[in-house]
Amino acid sequence: MLVGNVAAALEQVKRTGQVQARERELTRQNDRLKEFTSIVSHDLRSPLNVAEGRLALAMDECESDHLPQAAQALDRMGALIDDLLTLAREGDREREAETVDLASLARSSWRHVATADATLVTETERTVRGDESRLQQLFENLFRNSVEHGGDDITVTVGDTGTGFYVADNGPGIPADTREAVFDAGYSTVPNGTGFGLSIVKQVVDDHGWTIAVTDSADGGTRVEVTDVDGEP
Repeated sequence: MLVGNVAAALEQVKRTGQVQARERELTRQNDRLKEFTSIVSHDLRSPLNVAEGRLALAMDECESDHLPQAAQALDRMGALIDDLLTLAREGDREREAETVDLASLARSSWRHVATADATLVTETERTVRGDESRLQQLFENLFRNSVEHGGDDITVTVGDTGTGFYVADNGPGIPADTREAVFDAGYSTVPNGTGFGLSIVKQVVDDHGWTIAVTDSADGGTRVEVTDVDGEP
């Protein structure tokens, strides 16, 4: 019995040492991530400040319907940088949920994406409880993905499901055997694609405690469904 107790104690010490070593490694990784994020954010912030200054001068010197939209895009970029720093410094901290009108948010998100001659159709009347900034990231990445894969004249529709909403297009669709892989970080089928767009979308959905799936749209394109959401139809 004594031998057994000693062996159990040694095994416990070993496991404790392994856990502590793992915790130290995670701490080092988090420190490196925070340092990297701060550097990247600084490198993004500097040209952003220059662009904002030049845009302010342009708005003083001339009038154009394009300038306010450019200002909105720069404001959005600044907000994303702030979110990046917040996540790095505070971790995946849960924010207070707010009521978000999906149709309004979809239209706003559409204006921040290079959509060429693509068309947005909003057929949703749903409001949800969630983080509006992160939900805007979700829409922007889904819209960008549709345009990149479906072409400049694609039609993208945002509509309701029984327990959530969907974003569908009339593009070429996603083969059934790759629909799980599209959410993997770094996965891309287009030249120069980062492969992070749909990964970000899934992270936003997961952080809200919702469910996401890819299927075929009515037009044979891609339909991304987000279900089990909190909100009102």
